[in-house]
Amino acid sequence: MTPPPPPAAPLRADCIGDSAGGLTFDVAARGNAGAALLILRRRATDALDGTGETVSLPLAPAAEGRLRAALPSSVSLPEGRWDAYALLSGGEPRRLVPGVTDLRSLAERTPSGLLGHVAVRIPYATRQGNLTVRSWLRAPHAEAVELRLVSGGLTVRGRVYGTQLVPGADAELRARPGGEEGGAGDGVRRVRLMAERTEFVFTVPYDGLAPGVWDLWLRPAGDAGPVVRLARLLDDVADKNPVLTFPRARVRTPHGPVEAGPYYTRDNDLSLAVSPLDA
Repeated sequence: MTPPPPPAAPLRADCIGDSAGGLTFDVAARGNAGAALLILRRRATDALDGTGETVSLPLAPAAEGRLRAALPSSVSLPEGRWDAYALLSGGEPRRLVPGVTDLRSLAERTPSGLLGHVAVRIPYATRQGNLTVRSWLRAPHAEAVELRLVSGGLTVRGRVYGTQLVPGADAELRARPGGEEGGAGDGVRRVRLMAERTEFVFTVPYDGLAPGVWDLWLRPAGDAGPVVRLARLLDDVADKNPVLTFPRARVRTPHGPVEAGPYYTRDNDLSLAVSPLDA
C-alpha cells in the first residue's frame, strides 16, 4: 500500500507596513511558474450578515523564489479578521504562516483624518500559528492616546480623526446590559472634557459607577452629532488586552466598595470594569 504523500510545507509570508497604512506581503514560493493570488478571507463571525468576504491580490515575482502582493490603504478592507492564503498556479489555496514582520511605520503613523475615516490593518499570528490581518475601519475615530491613573479615577487623553470637537463635546460612559443584580444595568454617565481642535482630555471618577462593565464613548458634537467609540488602534499591536494591563483602584461608592480599572476589549475598544468588594 502506497503511503500518503507528506503534507506540503507551510508557505511563509513576510509583512511590511508603510506609513500610509498599507501592507506588502512577500511569499516564499519557489518553482511557481504561473499566475498566483494572495487571498484574504474575512471570518463570517466578523460580518454583520454572517457571511464571509474575500479580497484577492495578485502575487507578482519580486525576486528569485519570492512573490509579492500589495494591499494599499486605498483598497477597502471592512472591519474584522482576515485569514491569509496563497493560491499558486495549479493548486488549492494554502494557509499562510507569518515570516518576518516589520510594522515600525505603523507605530509611528499619524493619519490626517481628511478622508473622514481611519483604516488600520495589523498582521498577526493566530494561536495556531497562521497569518491573519486584523482590520479596523472607523468613521470618525476617537483614539485613546494616553491613560493616566489618578486618585480614585482615570484620566484619558486622546485625539479625534474625521471630525472636529465643538463646544459642548463630552465623553459618555455606557453600562453594558445584562450585568449583575443591582449592577450598572442600562445606565449612562456623561463626563465633561477639555478640548482643543482635535485633542481632548477628561477624567472619569470611579466613585459614581455601579458594578459592571462601562464602555467609553465620545460625543465630538455634543447631543447634535454622532457617538464615537473610544479605542486604541494606531500602533502595531493587534490585541492590546494581554499586552496593555492597568492596575485597579479600590473606592467606595453608593453601591458599596468596588474595585475599578480600564482595559482594552477584544476589538481594542476602551472599557472600564467595576467589581464589587466585600464590605
